[in-house]
Amino acid sequence: MPKKKYLSAGRVPLILFLCQIVSTLEVPLDLVQPPTITKQSPKDYIIDPRENIVIQCEAKGKPPPSFSWTRNGTHFDIDKDPLVTMNPGSGTLVINILSEGKAETYEGIYQCTARNERGAAISNNIVVRPSRSPLWTKEKLEPMTLQNGQPLVLPCRPPIGLPPPIIFWMDNSFQRLPQSERVSQGLNGDLYFSNVLPEDTREDYICYARFNHTQTIQQKQPISVKVISVDDLNDTIAANLSDTEFYGGKSSGERPPTFLTPEGNASNKEELRGNTLSLECIAEGLPTPIIHWRKEDGTLPANRTFYKNFRKTLQIIHVSEADSGKYQCIAKNALGVVHHTIAVTVKAAPYWIMAPRNLVLSPGEDGSLICRANGNPKPKISWLTNGVPIEIAPDDPSRKIDGDTIIFSTIQERSSAVYQCNASNEYGYLLANAFVNVLAEPPRILTSANTLYQVIANRPALLDCVFFGSPLPTIEWFKGAKGSALREDIYVLHENGTLEIPVAQKDSTGTYTCVARNKLGMAKNEVQLEIKDPTMIIKQPEYAVVQRGGTVTFECKVKHDPTLVPTVRWLKDNSELPNEDRFTVNKDHLVIADVIDHDGGTYTCVANTTLDNVSASAMLSVVAPTPTPAPIYDVPNPPFDLELTNHLDKSVQLSWTPGDNNNSPITKFIIEYEDSMHDAGLWHHLTEVPGTQTTTQLQLSPYVNYSFRVVAVNSIGSSLPSEASEQYLTKAAEPDKNPTNVEGLGSEPDNLVITWKPLSGFESNGPGLQYKVSWRQKDGDDDWTSVVVANVSKYIVSGTPTFVPYLIKVQALNDVGFAPEPAAVMGHSGEDLPMVAPGNVRVNVVNSTLAEVHWDPVPLKSIRGHLQGYRIYYWKTQSTSKRSKRHLEKKILTFQGSKTHGMLPGLEPFSHYKLNVRVVNGKGEGPASPDRVFTTPEGVPSAPSSLKIINPTLDSLTLEWEPPSHPNGILTEYTLKYQPINSTHELGPLVDIKIPANKTRWTLKNLNFSTRYKFYFYAQTSAGSGSQITEEAVTTVDEAGIPPDVGAGKGKEDWRKEIVNGSRSYFGLKGLMPGTAYKVRVGAEGDSGFVSAEDVFETGPAMASRQVDIATQGWFIGLMCAVALLILILLIVCFIRRNKGGKYPVKEKEDAHADPEIQPMKEDDGTFGEYSDAEYQRPSKKGSRTPSERTVDKAGSDDSLVDYGEGVNGQFNEDGSFIGQYSGKKEKEPAEGNESSEAPSPVNAMNSFV
Repeated sequence: MPKKKYLSAGRVPLILFLCQIVSTLEVPLDLVQPPTITKQSPKDYIIDPRENIVIQCEAKGKPPPSFSWTRNGTHFDIDKDPLVTMNPGSGTLVINILSEGKAETYEGIYQCTARNERGAAISNNIVVRPSRSPLWTKEKLEPMTLQNGQPLVLPCRPPIGLPPPIIFWMDNSFQRLPQSERVSQGLNGDLYFSNVLPEDTREDYICYARFNHTQTIQQKQPISVKVISVDDLNDTIAANLSDTEFYGGKSSGERPPTFLTPEGNASNKEELRGNTLSLECIAEGLPTPIIHWRKEDGTLPANRTFYKNFRKTLQIIHVSEADSGKYQCIAKNALGVVHHTIAVTVKAAPYWIMAPRNLVLSPGEDGSLICRANGNPKPKISWLTNGVPIEIAPDDPSRKIDGDTIIFSTIQERSSAVYQCNASNEYGYLLANAFVNVLAEPPRILTSANTLYQVIANRPALLDCVFFGSPLPTIEWFKGAKGSALREDIYVLHENGTLEIPVAQKDSTGTYTCVARNKLGMAKNEVQLEIKDPTMIIKQPEYAVVQRGGTVTFECKVKHDPTLVPTVRWLKDNSELPNEDRFTVNKDHLVIADVIDHDGGTYTCVANTTLDNVSASAMLSVVAPTPTPAPIYDVPNPPFDLELTNHLDKSVQLSWTPGDNNNSPITKFIIEYEDSMHDAGLWHHLTEVPGTQTTTQLQLSPYVNYSFRVVAVNSIGSSLPSEASEQYLTKAAEPDKNPTNVEGLGSEPDNLVITWKPLSGFESNGPGLQYKVSWRQKDGDDDWTSVVVANVSKYIVSGTPTFVPYLIKVQALNDVGFAPEPAAVMGHSGEDLPMVAPGNVRVNVVNSTLAEVHWDPVPLKSIRGHLQGYRIYYWKTQSTSKRSKRHLEKKILTFQGSKTHGMLPGLEPFSHYKLNVRVVNGKGEGPASPDRVFTTPEGVPSAPSSLKIINPTLDSLTLEWEPPSHPNGILTEYTLKYQPINSTHELGPLVDIKIPANKTRWTLKNLNFSTRYKFYFYAQTSAGSGSQITEEAVTTVDEAGIPPDVGAGKGKEDWRKEIVNGSRSYFGLKGLMPGTAYKVRVGAEGDSGFVSAEDVFETGPAMASRQVDIATQGWFIGLMCAVALLILILLIVCFIRRNKGGKYPVKEKEDAHADPEIQPMKEDDGTFGEYSDAEYQRPSKKGSRTPSERTVDKAGSDDSLVDYGEGVNGQFNEDGSFIGQYSGKKEKEPAEGNESSEAPSPVNAMNSFV
């Protein structure tokens, strides 16, 4: 907006003294002037190869300029090319490629020069490239077959065109493929399926590329996709696989989200200022994930943020450097959530802060050309004169170059020239022409003489006075024939010579004279101003209720200025009246006959003149005819006839007419306002008045374009709002508040980033809202440094010392003035890495897994930032036992604040450690202290890594084991304890044996044959005994017979043994005694040892001589066959599972056989238990049986920081204790401290298989 100069009612005439800013002055074309480029082709000019090439270059000047071109930096001689012509009177090139020639021949960089005797202006570099729409490369696309629920990406990969094509997916019928949250197209053109469904099966997924420049569409080969359901897939697999290989029911079942694009947890994105930033995240998962977006270090700009592609794409338009930061997309479904962070950096091609402007000077005057641009990175400014770099241009003694400014002193006519300013960085360039024209011309006024201005009373009047002269003239305005100078404070004189009367009254009518003077002469011009009465509707249409079939009349009487001719028209619901004979319009009335239901609505009378227009509305309600209408209790009808009077700077009086109260008295009126300048379309609550009041004085804010409406309220409810009042623009004032949330933080060691929350448009109180940012060092004597910035929220001060406290103030201002002086807040310039390491580091070893570390604090000046804490790096250099070969890594613990000691938990016993300490600030870590070495003492060992029983004989067993994985010291010996387990599962006496530490094998002799033993085995160091490992084994059976067992109360008998062919599944027992209980055992011997199963049965009672031998009965033979077959099947399945390396549950066995040293022996409690042995199976007893050769692996106790809540980056509280719950993964120990592992019973094996 041009600057205004308000002149008070003093004795000084109303004169505008204009400075050298003459951007609004146009040099008349009849005067000598350098060339000015008026029209040129765009910098990046993509042409259609099917049409002639037209490269535009138009310019004006006196004398008319001549034109020349360069191509790729060298002179382009158009006379030598018959296809190239230049339009007469301009520099526009026309290259005729339709008749012959190719567009590619003329591809290149073109620049136009317009030259006359006063200088030369140049165009931008125009890069001419023909558009390209290449075909898709031929490729063979294999059909794709997927299981229901799997993710899928269909690649498009369009050919590279110029400009890039628009991608879309369609089928063979040219119908767009439906997209949703589950199926969508990515920014790269690929089609993404979060999970496929059977309805996605089709053979015509086709990617199309549309090249708009050439209006062509290219098509990719169709892609065939087939989705198979789980049932179909199972039917197919079942026909080819055995029962054990049958396809599972949910191989592609529900799953948490993962990202299809972008990949990984983080990525980077760079965008240019002013462009649209597009960020994309597409995830797969089942159920289909939902995408959400957030900015980690701020909020998304409300008015510039848009979501596309079912929220998978985030777009921010018109991005600026303030939009840089980390953006996070979150994909979530019922099974989980996944995040991806995109670090966005906004760079900027050069943009103008102040472009150089044409400068008209008279001989001997001073002046300057200023060229200021910004960008990221900061652009380089270079000057040219008449198209030649100023360094090699002819010298001009009146010219001095000072960076982005050229200063002219005592200029002469020969100094006329065209100067070019070039601002460039890696992302682009700006080129501006500005001429310096040295003229000596008396004033002239370019506005037509006796121009008539007509203005409605109480509205602004603007009287033009366009002028020119060199030196620059001063402007005076006079009113009336007597030529009295304007001295009233109601006038405003603009920089371009325009006189403004903010509120024109009737007495403003008259003749106004504009006078322009300089040292070479004077010119004047008269204009006429007439003030007209406003048009008003003095009788407005009123709300009407009419019965169906009746007649209704709306009245609209208009008062207007007698010199103006109004036109009155009627609208229904803001549209033209129906073209029906039932509607009659005369001078002041609208008559509607034979009313029907469709006639209900809002009718508006609009009165127009050439200068203004007014309107008034009324509603028509059509009701059914009723003989005796009952009282209607309803919300009030809207108020109407709103009028504004008593206009003051910060208040106005509003009056209105209430609508019908519909038989319920109005209790209050609510006044609302709309600010069309700052929040158009939004209505805000202003005040409330009692229902008996129909006028009120409203208190207003400066520089707000108010509209008002009124809502009536009764006991039923609120009415509809009234029609809006006329608009009322309050006078601008200085801001009455300053921005909030002022902060100062450095982003680099040598800068201070000052941020604040800007004022809203409503709070600005006037045009030209800016901020005065001031700063100085808190502890220094420097004066405040200030800069005025645009309506932004951040300013960066460069070149500051590292981490110095600053006092900061941000003050609002506008074109009227400044806000009150703000309070200063303290901030800090940027941090840098600490310079000094902590000293005097001491280590106190508390026990074998815990150490305490002390250090001296680092001086605050050396920290160079906010102290975050101290960080200890520690690592194990070598285990003292030299048996640990595990890869060792450095671990880190951070202690917050100014702590000077901390605890290191989770150390490994009997190990050498090194550590160092570093101080941490907001920038990062400082240097490390010298490494300190310490050693942990011995601890108890972990359990032996394995225990295996081999070579069972009648009276001996051999044990083999592996040493503990974590000896935690020097092993001194092993302890082996064992005890027999009898057939009733009772534990026998315990035998204790000490074994030297260098042994890994031990044979026990003189054992009982066919007896089960339980073994307890552990290692020892000087610190004590470690965890034990347990195992069970059985000595072999005497081949001479099987140990006797109970038989029918007649005492014990020897076992009878029969050898049966392994291919048989049954065997008949003969010679049994009637009424006798027998135990039968079926055993098998293989690579895994001897395995057996047994059962108990009783023969029938003795019978008379007619009794038939039971062994010959069919039912008995069938029963025995079934038992034998079942046992054989179980044995076979057990062997198969053993050979496949299965691991079996042991919980019940461990509960039955606890460590006798920890838990006393129990009597048989008669409860049922589960057996884990294939040798002895009896549901009525509780016990444990294991085959002999078995290996049990038990991982040692790894007391590492992984067992603590924060792993290697754990945090400690102020006394050095660990913060967080000790929640590491531990092996689950048996209830009584015993551990065992053995094969399951055949029944368990079958249950786990079925």
